[in-house]
Amino acid sequence: MALSSHLQCMCVALFVFGIWVSQATSRIIHESSMSENHEQWMTRHNKVYINSSEKERRRKIYNASVEFINSFNIKGDRKYKLSINEFADQTNEEFRASRNGYKSGSALRVYPTPFKYENVTAPPASMDWRTKGAVTPIKDQGQCGSCWAFSAVAATEGINQLTTGKLISLSEQELVDCDTSGVDKGCFGGEMENAFQFIQNYGLAVETLYPYKGVDGICNTVNASSNAANITGYEVVPVNSEESLLKAVANQPISVSIDASSNAFQFYSSGVFDGDCGTDLDHGVTAVGYGTSSDGTKYWLVKNSWGTSWGEDGFIRMQRDIGAVEGLCGIAMDSSFPIV
Repeated sequence: MALSSHLQCMCVALFVFGIWVSQATSRIIHESSMSENHEQWMTRHNKVYINSSEKERRRKIYNASVEFINSFNIKGDRKYKLSINEFADQTNEEFRASRNGYKSGSALRVYPTPFKYENVTAPPASMDWRTKGAVTPIKDQGQCGSCWAFSAVAATEGINQLTTGKLISLSEQELVDCDTSGVDKGCFGGEMENAFQFIQNYGLAVETLYPYKGVDGICNTVNASSNAANITGYEVVPVNSEESLLKAVANQPISVSIDASSNAFQFYSSGVFDGDCGTDLDHGVTAVGYGTSSDGTKYWLVKNSWGTSWGEDGFIRMQRDIGAVEGLCGIAMDSSFPIV
């Protein structure tokens, strides 16, 4: 009996040891595979780190991002998908610090303002200003909190095309360098309404003449003086009204502010985004249309400034008419547009 018990104990021990070895081997294979995936991702996105310690730190962040994205997609309980993009080696805090540069210097607007589209009664069921030639290709603000400038420029490019019939890519760098007297502070954030005030006073140069650098610079007054587009002012969309925002977007691209602080927003890939997000506005983008998806979900079509590797070739569809007056991610809380 003693020998039999001893053999049983040995068998159990060997079985447990086998499980441990199998798990350890799987873990090593998994880590090796993740390391290889990170190397391939680095090559694809031209990532170079300053030393091995930084590379290892970024690899761990990358692995955590991959796990978050896979876990989210496996659940399959949302209307959108996430994917591994060029921002996968950045923590959400790092990403927000360099990409989300909206700040309101005028507080959320609760006072009445003129609204030229108030009496619009029959906006079309859908709108896509890209198909009408009023939207320039997706741009990339880089590691600079200049989203406010890209939002204002995109709206100005849109109204300029609708007025002149010519789509011209205008200079964000002029705003970054030259529009610095108020709340707008280049790569340290700004506000679209203040940018419109600058454009009203000074116009904007064409982008090829005043190209984007992605860093704060000294205002080039010579290049800035060569105006390619001008506006006569701007208006604010009535606050907390998706109905009013729809009337506006039906007539021109509109600058909007949103809360883009979530991990889900960082890795958005496709579909209609229906959260997660709050209403702490931190990012300036441009509403360039709206529509309804195949499953009946209403959405806003939004142009971002994070390059084409993010989202649907640089755009995002955000759920519309969610019931809350502020709209999804606060999209109806602070919107404005240039007028000519």
